[in-house]
Amino acid sequence: MTFTKALIGAALVSTLLSPFSFAADQADIDRVYNAIQQNLENHLYQLPPRVQGHYGIRMYRMTGDDKYANAALVDLFAVTEAQSYYACNLDNPGFIEKASEEAISVLGKGPRAKARKKALEDIPEFLFFTDVLLRFGSRIDEFGLKGPCHQQMITALKSTNLKKGLTSAEMIEAWAAQLANYVYWAKQLGVGDYLQEYKDAFNAVYPASRDKELGKDQFRNKIYGMTHFIFAASGYYQTEVDSKEFAWILDYFEANIDRILMDATDDIIAEVGVSFLLAQKPSHPVVAKTRDHIVKAFDEQHNIIPSPKGNPDLALGEHRNMLAMMLLRWPQKLTAGPMLAELKATKKYLPMQVSEKAPAENTKKQPKDLKSKAGKSAD
Repeated sequence: MTFTKALIGAALVSTLLSPFSFAADQADIDRVYNAIQQNLENHLYQLPPRVQGHYGIRMYRMTGDDKYANAALVDLFAVTEAQSYYACNLDNPGFIEKASEEAISVLGKGPRAKARKKALEDIPEFLFFTDVLLRFGSRIDEFGLKGPCHQQMITALKSTNLKKGLTSAEMIEAWAAQLANYVYWAKQLGVGDYLQEYKDAFNAVYPASRDKELGKDQFRNKIYGMTHFIFAASGYYQTEVDSKEFAWILDYFEANIDRILMDATDDIIAEVGVSFLLAQKPSHPVVAKTRDHIVKAFDEQHNIIPSPKGNPDLALGEHRNMLAMMLLRWPQKLTAGPMLAELKATKKYLPMQVSEKAPAENTKKQPKDLKSKAGKSAD
């Protein structure tokens, strides 16, 4: 009897000391979700346009509620203006070189920024074509639209071989998740299929045999990159993905979940859980473990999941907290879009420089003449 009590006591102490022992019930999950949602939506229009858009687009895809479409419209105006400037100046002498230098200059001065700048030394125009042109073009495309100087942009992207940047070991070690985005954006716009080449290069840089030598930053970069294979394949939460296609990622997450919970940031931990949800595995133990972690990370005072350094800033933390919300309350069905030219809430108020894509249209076709979508006032 004494021996049995000792075993029970030891197990209890072990459970209390374990960093993974906290188990959230449904009331905890709902409370945290509701608090984050209320906090973000109470302050939504105080956030930068692109942050408003990020939130509204994802909430639309999670809920299908048209009330979030106008936040996506705010984002559309921002990216349309940007594409108008960059795509419509592509033929101007020296513009690409200047724009490339500007894109690199705003990377910052920290260790990650230095690593990225070093990786870009031999391919200075890579960031302009990917993080500028592909980013803006793919976002407008997600809304079922084409932006200004669309064909000019497509022609420039098709004539640019992105393989070197996408398969560079230095680039992968500095920017794994972003490169996955670029790969899928290029495929989405029909300007290049680099998926298999990037997957092969990624796995060559980060084989499982190398895990023991990866420091915390490189381990995080690896996990972050793996989640974005799944996220990008889903069109960023517009549709589920095939769990068999991404078994190499899901199996890795399952086998390494303890290290992920210990070494990854809350953003990345939430992304790991959402990866299983996108793969239609809501009952997988990894989902429960990541949810427990996120609930435990919630800051009751500020109603937010703060940054790793404890910063509760909403503009900086919206990405992290939107991911937390998706993890805590996943829908029965995802909603594609929003297709802004089709929704009653937005179709009359589109930027004048966008045009609606024709059904089944591909990038080889010439765009229609731009027509005003803002003919009627909002009164």
